[in-house]
Amino acid sequence: MMETFEKIEDIEIRLLLEALYHRYHYDFRDYAMSSIKRRLRQAKENMGLATISAMQERVLHDPDMLPQMLRYLTVQVSEMYRDPSYFLAIRQLVIPHLRTYPSLKVWVAGCSTGEELYSLVILFREEGLEERTLFYATDINPDALHQAEAGIYDAERVRQFSENYRQAGGKTSLSDYYHSHYNRCILDKSLRRNVVFSDHSLVTDQVFGEMHLISCRNVMIYFDRDLQDRVVGLFKDSLPRQGFLGLGAKESLRFSTHANAFRDFVRTEKIYQRTDS
Repeated sequence: MMETFEKIEDIEIRLLLEALYHRYHYDFRDYAMSSIKRRLRQAKENMGLATISAMQERVLHDPDMLPQMLRYLTVQVSEMYRDPSYFLAIRQLVIPHLRTYPSLKVWVAGCSTGEELYSLVILFREEGLEERTLFYATDINPDALHQAEAGIYDAERVRQFSENYRQAGGKTSLSDYYHSHYNRCILDKSLRRNVVFSDHSLVTDQVFGEMHLISCRNVMIYFDRDLQDRVVGLFKDSLPRQGFLGLGAKESLRFSTHANAFRDFVRTEKIYQRTDS
Protein backbone atom coordinates (compact mmCIF):
# COMPACT_ATOMS: atom_id res chain seq x y z
CA MET A 1 0.00 0.00 0.00
CA MET A 2 2.79 2.40 0.92
CA GLU A 3 4.63 1.55 -2.30
CA THR A 4 1.50 2.38 -4.33
CA PHE A 5 1.13 5.71 -2.51
CA GLU A 6 4.78 6.57 -3.26
CA LYS A 7 4.33 5.80 -6.96
CA ILE A 8 1.17 7.89 -7.19
CA GLU A 9 2.86 10.75 -5.34
CA ASP A 10 5.82 10.64 -7.73
CA ILE A 11 3.43 10.91 -10.68
CA GLU A 12 1.61 13.83 -9.02
CA ILE A 13 4.88 15.66 -8.38
CA ARG A 14 6.07 15.27 -11.96
CA LEU A 15 2.74 16.53 -13.26
CA LEU A 16 2.88 19.51 -10.89
CA LEU A 17 6.38 20.41 -12.06
CA GLU A 18 5.24 20.17 -15.68
CA ALA A 19 2.32 22.45 -14.84
CA LEU A 20 4.63 25.03 -13.28
CA TYR A 21 6.86 24.94 -16.33
CA HIS A 22 4.15 25.21 -18.97
CA ARG A 23 2.00 27.70 -17.06
CA TYR A 24 4.67 30.01 -15.63
CA HIS A 25 7.99 28.92 -17.26
CA TYR A 26 9.65 28.02 -13.95
CA ASP A 27 11.52 24.78 -14.50
CA PHE A 28 12.11 22.53 -11.48
CA ARG A 29 11.90 19.28 -13.45
CA ASP A 30 15.59 18.45 -13.12
CA TYR A 31 15.95 19.37 -9.45
CA ALA A 32 16.89 16.54 -7.11
CA MET A 33 13.64 14.62 -6.52
CA SER A 34 14.31 13.88 -2.84
CA SER A 35 14.58 17.59 -2.08
CA ILE A 36 11.55 18.53 -4.19
CA LYS A 37 9.44 15.79 -2.60
CA ARG A 38 10.32 16.93 0.92
CA ARG A 39 9.42 20.55 0.18
CA LEU A 40 6.17 19.74 -1.59
CA ARG A 41 5.04 17.51 1.25
CA GLN A 42 5.62 20.42 3.62
CA ALA A 43 3.73 22.77 1.29
CA LYS A 44 0.79 20.36 1.05
CA GLU A 45 0.58 20.08 4.83
CA ASN A 46 0.88 23.81 5.45
CA MET A 47 -1.74 24.61 2.81
CA GLY A 48 -4.16 22.05 4.22
CA LEU A 49 -4.40 20.12 0.95
CA ALA A 50 -5.15 16.43 0.74
CA THR A 51 -3.00 15.66 -2.30
CA ILE A 52 -0.31 17.08 -4.57
CA SER A 53 -2.90 16.92 -7.35
CA ALA A 54 -5.01 19.44 -5.43
CA MET A 55 -1.98 21.71 -5.35
CA GLN A 56 -1.57 21.32 -9.12
CA GLU A 57 -5.17 22.39 -9.71
CA ARG A 58 -4.65 25.54 -7.67
CA VAL A 59 -1.34 26.32 -9.42
CA LEU A 60 -2.99 26.06 -12.83
CA HIS A 61 -6.04 28.18 -12.01
CA ASP A 62 -4.81 30.65 -9.39
CA PRO A 63 -1.77 32.81 -10.33
CA ASP A 64 -1.54 33.96 -6.70
CA MET A 65 -0.31 30.46 -5.87
CA LEU A 66 2.96 30.98 -7.75
CA PRO A 67 4.74 33.11 -5.11
CA GLN A 68 3.76 30.57 -2.45
CA MET A 69 5.14 27.71 -4.53
CA LEU A 70 8.41 29.54 -5.16
CA ARG A 71 8.88 30.07 -1.44
CA TYR A 72 8.74 26.30 -0.94
CA LEU A 73 10.66 25.23 -4.03
CA THR A 74 13.57 27.67 -3.76
CA VAL A 75 15.86 27.48 -0.74
CA GLN A 76 16.42 30.84 0.94
CA VAL A 77 18.97 29.94 3.61
CA SER A 78 22.01 32.18 3.84
CA GLU A 79 24.00 34.47 6.08
CA MET A 80 26.65 37.10 5.61
CA TYR A 81 30.13 35.60 5.22
CA ARG A 82 28.77 32.09 5.52
CA ASP A 83 31.81 29.78 5.62
CA PRO A 84 34.23 32.64 6.48
CA SER A 85 37.26 30.76 5.18
CA TYR A 86 35.80 30.98 1.65
CA PHE A 87 35.67 34.77 1.83
CA LEU A 88 39.10 34.91 3.44
CA ALA A 89 40.47 32.95 0.46
CA ILE A 90 38.75 35.39 -1.93
CA ARG A 91 40.33 38.29 -0.05
CA GLN A 92 43.83 36.88 0.22
CA LEU A 93 44.21 34.80 -2.95
CA VAL A 94 41.69 35.86 -5.58
CA ILE A 95 41.67 39.63 -5.07
CA PRO A 96 45.39 40.01 -5.98
CA HIS A 97 44.58 38.56 -9.44
CA LEU A 98 41.48 40.72 -9.87
CA ARG A 99 43.47 43.86 -9.09
CA THR A 100 45.16 43.53 -12.49
CA TYR A 101 41.92 44.31 -14.36
CA PRO A 102 40.84 47.92 -15.02
CA SER A 103 37.18 46.94 -14.59
CA LEU A 104 35.48 43.89 -13.11
CA LYS A 105 32.21 42.01 -13.27
CA VAL A 106 31.08 39.74 -10.44
CA TRP A 107 28.06 37.45 -10.66
CA VAL A 108 26.36 36.12 -7.53
CA ALA A 109 24.17 33.40 -9.06
CA GLY A 110 21.27 32.27 -6.89
CA CYS A 111 21.74 35.28 -4.63
CA SER A 112 18.72 34.43 -2.46
CA THR A 113 18.02 37.33 -0.07
CA GLY A 114 21.38 39.01 -0.70
CA GLU A 115 23.64 38.09 2.20
CA GLU A 116 26.41 36.68 0.01
CA LEU A 117 26.17 39.60 -2.39
CA TYR A 118 26.67 42.20 0.34
CA SER A 119 29.50 40.14 1.82
CA LEU A 120 31.35 40.45 -1.48
CA VAL A 121 30.51 44.11 -2.01
CA ILE A 122 31.91 45.00 1.43
CA LEU A 123 34.98 42.85 0.81
CA PHE A 124 35.61 44.56 -2.54
CA ARG A 125 35.12 47.98 -0.93
CA GLU A 126 37.68 47.18 1.74
CA GLU A 127 40.12 45.98 -0.91
CA GLY A 128 39.66 49.13 -3.00
CA LEU A 129 37.94 47.38 -5.94
CA GLU A 130 34.29 48.32 -5.47
CA GLU A 131 34.38 51.42 -7.68
CA ARG A 132 35.64 49.47 -10.69
CA THR A 133 33.29 46.51 -10.15
CA LEU A 134 29.78 45.83 -11.41
CA PHE A 135 27.94 43.20 -9.38
CA TYR A 136 25.14 41.08 -10.82
CA ALA A 137 22.79 39.48 -8.28
CA THR A 138 20.39 36.98 -9.80
CA ASP A 139 17.73 34.56 -8.58
CA ILE A 140 14.52 33.00 -9.88
CA ASN A 141 12.51 34.00 -6.82
CA PRO A 142 11.16 37.57 -7.16
CA ASP A 143 10.37 37.81 -3.44
CA ALA A 144 13.97 36.89 -2.58
CA LEU A 145 15.31 39.46 -5.07
CA HIS A 146 13.07 42.12 -3.51
CA GLN A 147 14.47 41.31 -0.06
CA ALA A 148 18.01 41.36 -1.43
CA GLU A 149 17.50 44.78 -2.98
CA ALA A 150 16.03 46.10 0.28
CA GLY A 151 19.06 44.92 2.28
CA ILE A 152 17.13 44.61 5.56
CA TYR A 153 17.74 41.71 7.97
CA ASP A 154 16.62 40.72 11.45
CA ALA A 155 18.86 42.30 14.09
CA GLU A 156 19.13 38.98 15.92
CA ARG A 157 21.16 37.63 13.00
CA VAL A 158 23.77 40.39 13.16
CA ARG A 159 25.87 38.81 15.90
CA GLN A 160 26.56 35.81 13.66
CA PHE A 161 27.10 38.05 10.65
CA SER A 162 29.65 40.08 12.61
CA GLU A 163 31.55 37.03 13.84
CA ASN A 164 31.68 35.61 10.32
CA TYR A 165 32.91 38.97 9.03
CA ARG A 166 35.71 39.00 11.59
CA GLN A 167 36.81 35.47 10.68
CA ALA A 168 36.68 36.38 6.98
CA GLY A 169 39.36 39.03 7.50
CA GLY A 170 37.12 42.06 7.85
CA LYS A 171 39.17 45.23 8.22
CA THR A 172 36.83 47.25 10.41
CA SER A 173 33.49 46.55 12.14
CA LEU A 174 30.48 45.27 10.26
CA SER A 175 28.45 47.90 12.10
CA ASP A 176 30.12 50.49 9.86
CA TYR A 177 27.95 49.21 7.02
CA TYR A 178 24.49 49.23 8.58
CA HIS A 179 22.25 50.98 11.07
CA SER A 180 19.67 49.44 13.37
CA HIS A 181 16.01 50.38 13.42
CA TYR A 182 13.14 48.57 15.17
CA ASN A 183 14.97 45.25 15.49
CA ARG A 184 16.12 45.45 11.90
CA CYS A 185 19.60 45.71 10.44
CA ILE A 186 19.44 48.08 7.44
CA LEU A 187 22.48 47.97 5.19
CA ASP A 188 23.87 51.23 3.86
CA LYS A 189 22.25 51.98 0.51
CA SER A 190 25.66 52.87 -0.95
CA LEU A 191 26.39 49.13 -1.03
CA ARG A 192 23.86 48.82 -3.85
CA ARG A 193 25.14 51.57 -6.12
CA ASN A 194 27.11 49.15 -8.35
CA VAL A 195 24.66 46.24 -8.15
CA VAL A 196 22.26 45.01 -10.82
CA PHE A 197 19.45 42.81 -9.45
CA SER A 198 17.88 40.56 -12.05
CA ASP A 199 15.65 37.52 -12.50
CA HIS A 200 17.75 34.76 -14.07
CA SER A 201 17.22 31.01 -14.19
CA LEU A 202 20.25 28.74 -14.24
CA VAL A 203 17.91 26.07 -15.59
CA THR A 204 16.55 27.82 -18.70
CA ASP A 205 18.41 31.10 -19.29
CA GLN A 206 21.68 31.64 -21.16
CA VAL A 207 24.93 33.54 -20.61
CA PHE A 208 24.35 37.28 -20.27
CA GLY A 209 27.90 38.62 -20.02
CA GLU A 210 31.56 37.89 -19.37
CA MET A 211 32.35 37.72 -15.65
CA HIS A 212 35.64 37.76 -13.78
CA LEU A 213 34.25 36.06 -10.68
CA ILE A 214 31.15 33.89 -10.35
CA SER A 215 30.03 32.86 -6.88
CA CYS A 216 27.29 30.24 -6.87
CA ARG A 217 27.27 28.52 -3.51
CA ASN A 218 24.88 25.86 -2.23
CA VAL A 219 22.64 26.05 -5.29
CA MET A 220 23.72 23.12 -7.45
CA ILE A 221 23.30 20.64 -4.60
CA TYR A 222 19.56 20.84 -5.32
CA PHE A 223 20.01 19.92 -9.01
CA ASP A 224 20.32 16.48 -10.57
CA ARG A 225 23.56 15.51 -12.35
CA ASP A 226 22.49 16.59 -15.85
CA LEU A 227 21.33 20.00 -14.66
CA GLN A 228 24.53 20.50 -12.65
CA ASP A 229 26.48 19.83 -15.82
CA ARG A 230 24.38 22.33 -17.74
CA VAL A 231 25.01 25.01 -15.13
CA VAL A 232 28.77 24.40 -15.03
CA GLY A 233 28.79 24.79 -18.82
CA LEU A 234 26.96 28.09 -18.43
CA PHE A 235 29.58 29.29 -15.96
CA LYS A 236 32.40 28.11 -18.23
CA ASP A 237 30.99 30.16 -21.09
CA SER A 238 30.63 33.19 -18.81
CA LEU A 239 34.26 33.24 -17.65
CA PRO A 240 37.32 34.45 -19.55
CA ARG A 241 40.59 32.61 -19.28
CA GLN A 242 41.80 32.88 -15.66
CA GLY A 243 38.35 33.89 -14.41
CA PHE A 244 37.22 32.45 -11.07
CA LEU A 245 34.31 30.25 -9.99
CA GLY A 246 33.36 29.66 -6.35
CA LEU A 247 31.05 26.82 -5.29
CA GLY A 248 29.61 25.64 -1.98
CA ALA A 249 31.41 23.35 0.44
CA LYS A 250 29.47 20.27 -0.68
CA GLU A 251 29.66 21.03 -4.40
CA SER A 252 32.31 20.02 -6.90
CA LEU A 253 33.26 20.02 -10.59
CA ARG A 254 34.62 16.52 -10.23
CA PHE A 255 31.96 14.72 -12.28
CA SER A 256 31.22 17.49 -14.77
CA THR A 257 32.00 17.06 -18.45
CA HIS A 258 33.34 20.63 -18.27
CA ALA A 259 35.81 19.87 -15.46
CA ASN A 260 38.84 20.08 -17.77
CA ALA A 261 38.02 23.74 -18.44
CA PHE A 262 38.94 24.54 -14.82
CA ARG A 263 41.76 23.99 -12.40
CA ASP A 264 41.66 23.88 -8.63
CA PHE A 265 42.69 27.31 -7.36
CA VAL A 266 41.87 26.89 -3.67
CA ARG A 267 40.87 23.25 -3.39
CA THR A 268 39.71 23.41 0.22
CA GLU A 269 37.32 26.29 -0.50
CA LYS A 270 35.98 25.00 -3.85
CA ILE A 271 37.40 27.95 -5.77
CA TYR A 272 38.29 27.16 -9.38
CA GLN A 273 40.03 29.06 -12.17
CA ARG A 274 39.13 28.91 -15.86
CA THR A 275 41.90 27.44 -18.02
CA ASP A 276 42.62 27.24 -21.73
CA SER A 277 41.25 23.72 -22.08
